Amino acid sequence: MKTDLGFPALLERFFTQRLLAQRQASPHTIASYRDTFRLLLQWASTRHHTAPSALALADLDPTTIGTFLDELETQRGNGARSRNLRLTAIRSFFRYAAFEAPAQSGLIQRVLAMPSKRYEKKLVGFLTRPEIDAVLAAPNRHTWAGRRDHAFLLVAVQTGLRLSEMTSLRREDVVLGTGAHVRCVGKGRKERCTPLTKQAVQALKAWFQEPTRANSERVFPNARGRPLSADGVQYLVNKHVAAAHRGCPSLLQKHVTPHVFRHTAAMELLQAGVDRSVIALWLGHESVETTQMYLEANLALKEQALAKTAPANAPSPGRYRPEDQLLAFLKGL
Repeated sequence: MKTDLGFPALLERFFTQRLLAQRQASPHTIASYRDTFRLLLQWASTRHHTAPSALALADLDPTTIGTFLDELETQRGNGARSRNLRLTAIRSFFRYAAFEAPAQSGLIQRVLAMPSKRYEKKLVGFLTRPEIDAVLAAPNRHTWAGRRDHAFLLVAVQTGLRLSEMTSLRREDVVLGTGAHVRCVGKGRKERCTPLTKQAVQALKAWFQEPTRANSERVFPNARGRPLSADGVQYLVNKHVAAAHRGCPSLLQKHVTPHVFRHTAAMELLQAGVDRSVIALWLGHESVETTQMYLEANLALKEQALAKTAPANAPSPGRYRPEDQLLAFLKGL
């Protein structure tokens, strides 16, 4: 007869067996789930006045989890999206616990029934062509960091790679000859190839002439030869956007993150008339429906559709009436 595992052992097996061994979850997923449970255990430990390793599964009831998620928003300033991501990690653990701790099925089902928080879905942010040109011109290409940043931003806005995909690129993943492209492994461990424009190829060829730092094989390392961190990329984006807004004031009205360059690449493709299914393949989306958000944000396409409609005060075409015979005779003279 199977006996239920204690909560600490159950959580350890969830990470080692379910996520790492069975699902082979990505490092990003592991880190996200790890941080969720570190926050939850520290908070629950304080609430129940016990060490995290002494907590029981019953201590993580829906009321406790709901209060924890509420405090993430009020005290840590997390948005609804971050709250829902934390809840997704917790649900994943409880789905695993449903098989390993059947005696707690009542508690588990109540936790799994907790709803995600609804939130206002804003239009995706992206850069216009003048804004793109201003940002790409901002790095000082007389310095090593400036040349790296220029190549990084150019490849990011042209390929639409995710931040993690950009920072993990290795030189062996880049082909600059015939059929130039970059190869990466994205979400769901799906490998894809993204073509490079002539401008991106030239920038990468020039960048690869630079001496490597600490013999790093990363395409875009930091000054010590290590991979760029997410904070490091956001810093360089903020730096160059701040410099670019002097010549392009519209950038002051936009919150530019590394992910905005991915949205910008998608909008460039959409405005060029590329089919949604091709854009989904280009970006590595699981479904074509994910690409729908770019259609919703594209005002130019909506304006084109509006131009094809008749004005509201336009007279009705009415019923067809043949022309008067006498007028037709005069018209034909």
